[in-house]
Amino acid sequence: MKLLDERIWSLFKRHWQQTLTYWSVFFSFGLCIAFLGPTILDLRCQTQSTLQQITWVFFSQQLFLLVGSSMGGLCKKTLLFSLSALLSCTLVISFVFAIIPLCHHVVLLSITMALAGKAMGVIDTIANLQLVKLYQKDSAIFLQALHFFIGLGALVSPLVADPFLAEDSCVLGANWTANASSSSDLQHLRSSLAGHGTALHNISQYPLHTEGVVITRVSYAFWIMALINLPVPAVVFALMYHERLLPCFSNSPRLLDRDTLSSTSPTGDSGQGHGNVFVCCNPAKLQGRPASFFILHALGGAILFITDGIIGSYAGFVYTYAVSPPLLMGHKTAGCLDSIFWASITAGRLAFIYLSYRYTAPRLLTLSLAGVILVQCLLLIFYTSCVFLFIGTCVLGLCISSVFPSMLAFTEDILDYKGCATTVLVTSASTGEMMLQLLVGLVIHSQGSYAFLLCCTIASFISFCLFLLLLYVQRIHSNCHRDSSENMDMKEKPKTGGS
Repeated sequence: MKLLDERIWSLFKRHWQQTLTYWSVFFSFGLCIAFLGPTILDLRCQTQSTLQQITWVFFSQQLFLLVGSSMGGLCKKTLLFSLSALLSCTLVISFVFAIIPLCHHVVLLSITMALAGKAMGVIDTIANLQLVKLYQKDSAIFLQALHFFIGLGALVSPLVADPFLAEDSCVLGANWTANASSSSDLQHLRSSLAGHGTALHNISQYPLHTEGVVITRVSYAFWIMALINLPVPAVVFALMYHERLLPCFSNSPRLLDRDTLSSTSPTGDSGQGHGNVFVCCNPAKLQGRPASFFILHALGGAILFITDGIIGSYAGFVYTYAVSPPLLMGHKTAGCLDSIFWASITAGRLAFIYLSYRYTAPRLLTLSLAGVILVQCLLLIFYTSCVFLFIGTCVLGLCISSVFPSMLAFTEDILDYKGCATTVLVTSASTGEMMLQLLVGLVIHSQGSYAFLLCCTIASFISFCLFLLLLYVQRIHSNCHRDSSENMDMKEKPKTGGS
């Protein structure tokens, strides 16, 4: 145990600057992904748009996050490209926070959020790729820490925004005193919209003016978040300076040719298989691969499509479920559920940093996915209990928190870091978070709030079955790889004997 401790610690000391940089850019990712839900009503006032119109900014952010995730691998060819992309993306996030208060039309705000979404997607892919390339078989621990910083950022931005949110109607119409929404109504709408604007039914009873005097202080929250995020591009710039990647060092010798070292695996593979989704589909790179190679990519992507979709759906609809029959929970109490869920995910990822060191990724994945199923089934059984909904939300967050980093590390390890697992898995997770949430929203709208728990439970069972299939295919793939290696050795022995 002590040798392993020393080895991992020495790996971290060797790459600590790069590691801390990737962790910090994921804090930017979390900061940007969580601010929209709490501030959406104030942004509606700022743009003087309807609730249906303002929710298009959620779709804009999610769609371009998917685009950025699929294209992020284009920037991974060298350390210079990767860090330049991260520097520009983190600056874009600060720029977006700074100009959001100046967007007084919903179309302009949607374009701004599309810019932020693409930057987030590029950060998501590059940070995961670079950590996997740095640590390879030891990457699980560092990936857990990486995803902890998403949760940390996602906790900070609502806390910053909360003091500046309007407690009453922030657009004063001519008949404001008669028809304005009350503070509790606005809190209910704000909590309903926390899940990326997907819970939009039954909102006509809340009068929201689009014409009148705009009274909102939310601009200060965005400017504070822009300042909070500014140290992140500074950290990326410092790493580029340390690695002598800036133009002023173009004629100076590098301390280490880290571009070559970081892109070369111990097996001699240059890592060129990692790229964007379109590069991964290059037929020249896929020739001679066994069928299990492609199935592993598909299964890993499908599992994360479902589990990230469950996270997005639960965060988006747990409030709607809580305030609907049979629970009929108070708006303020139900509004805590989303915060508890994200806090438990953050705490779970912190705990799994240690557990990833003690246990293998397959064991952690089995425990996590089985725990998700158990919690979902208990939530279905005790669907009338408000207390158990809080307990179940907390435990669900703890169980599902480690699935993404563990699955990423496990799949890359199976493929010996020669496939496109990181790009495929990150893109699949982003797609699942967007699509499954939309699907669950449609089912809730047509079948009622209880269908929310049923959909999440069915999805949990499917993900666990896919994981068992992944373990079976992994065994087949390992046998094929071992047989091909033995055949290569048999062919080389006669040549050696003849010489």
